[in-house]
Formats: sequence, C-alpha cells, structure tokens
Amino acid sequence: MKMVTVYHYDAFSTIPNKGNPAGVVVEGDSYSDDEMQAIAKQVGFNETAFALKSERADLRIRYFTPGHEVNLCGHATMATIYALKTKGLLENKQVFTIETKAGILPIAITEQKSGEIFMTMQHAAPQFVAFNGSKAELAQSIGLPEEAIHPDLPIVYGSTGLWTLLIPIKSLEFFKAMAPQTATFPTILKEMPKASLHPFCLEAFDKNADMHARHFSSPYSGTIEDITTGTASGVMGAYHATYIEQQEQSEKTLIVEQGQELEKDGRVQVHVKNDNGKLTISITGTAVFVKEIDSPLK
Repeated sequence: MKMVTVYHYDAFSTIPNKGNPAGVVVEGDSYSDDEMQAIAKQVGFNETAFALKSERADLRIRYFTPGHEVNLCGHATMATIYALKTKGLLENKQVFTIETKAGILPIAITEQKSGEIFMTMQHAAPQFVAFNGSKAELAQSIGLPEEAIHPDLPIVYGSTGLWTLLIPIKSLEFFKAMAPQTATFPTILKEMPKASLHPFCLEAFDKNADMHARHFSSPYSGTIEDITTGTASGVMGAYHATYIEQQEQSEKTLIVEQGQELEKDGRVQVHVKNDNGKLTISITGTAVFVKEIDSPLK
C-alpha cells in the first residue's frame, strides 16, 4: 500500500491551530490526478496543495478541495512556499514564479530579523461580474435578513484567480448569526453556480484591521467554511479600490481579518496598486508548521 506524507501548516498565523489549515505535499510529482484528489479528500482540509516541477516557472502548485481541483488558493500557497523554504527546497531564492491554473504568478519571500518568514504573492488581474439574483434569497442562504446587506454597495462576483460572490454587509453584528445553507447556493448563483460566498464589512474586531469577512464554500468543494482566505481577501482589495474608495495613482495596503467566529484568528495584508486604472493585487502572509500526517493512500 502506498503511503503519503502530508504536512499540516496553518497559514496567515504564527500560532499553530489559528489561521487557516492547509495540507502540503512536497513531492507532488509522485502522484496522479486521481491520487491527489483522493489525498485531499482523506486529509479533509479546505485545500491540500501539491508542489510539482514546472517547465514554465520555478515551481508548479496544484490545489485540491475534498471535492475537486481549484485554480488557485492563497492560504495553501502560503503554506506550500513556507514549507519549501523551511525545508531548504527553494535554493535560497527570494523572488521566483509559480505556475498555477490561474496563470504564472510572482512570489517574493522576506525574512525578518526575528526569524519570521513572510511571503508576498501576486494575484491574477481582477475581474468582476454583476449578480442579478434575488437579494432576499441570497441573504436567507447565509441565515440573514435582507436588510443586513449594505444598501449602497454592489453585490458582485469577483476573481483574482478564483471566483467568489462578494456580499457587502452593513455591520459586524450580523456575522456571528450567519448560518450557511450551502445546498441552496447553486440555485441562487445563477450566473456562476459553483462560486463560493464571501460576506464582508468595513468594520473589524481589531482596530488595526480595515475589513472583516467570512467565506462559505461552494457545495461542490466538500467543505462548509474557509477560515482565512487569501484569494478572496485579494479580490476584496480590488473591490475596495473599485467600488468603495476609487484609487487614482496610488498604492494602498489593507488588513483583512477573518476567523473570529470560528475561534480562529487570521490576518491577510492586501496590497492594491493602481497604475493608470490598471489594478495589481498581491497579498502578504506567513504560516506555521503544525504536524506531519502519514496515511495510506487508498
């Protein structure tokens, strides 16, 4: 029986069992597509990432939920790069590229004097698509009344590598009460039935944070909620620059917090650069090793 070693890291935190858990397989070339999917299902995290060789970039990463493969995952990227760096598998490179199904993306590593390692990951170009469904049904699908949705901000599908529905919420008080009715999502999301839901607001528990969010998975992924999301945080930055504070020639960093309702606590730095109307989005985060998981591949 074939054995697989999966390393459990928590991304966007320096404290084990906070932030967002991800599985990392550093020898991804050893497994077939079906085996990668089976491994991700066995591990059960929102995403498990596989590091592979690339002919187009310095490294290739593939990402699997328990249900299917996805194009990109921010927290699993942070976990994978942190794992490869701390295991000495990056040849001391500080700047390099990764091949993903969302494109070739630049990565930069910064090591602090304290020994902490931070990774900055550029996202794909932002895209937005209007949501034309029922606002009342949408609110109900996450356990809220329609009046909880912000009346002056648009509900849109957004992507910087992975599509999610961005739902602006009036205030922080509504977040604890959220209860996702995951099975109903595809019938409400008529334009993109496989998208996830990402309610957010412009208030935060931490006075140093700019935005707060939760992230409810697509029912096709086999999970319910993502604790701290890198790709969705990135597109929140693009949303902020597009619909909330129209940036001109400027660079801005936003701090996004997530996970408090699940007794976790993650932070994502989102960098938004506007160059003549063209937005460039990147995120910065760190990770921490939790444990090694050795299991038979069934």
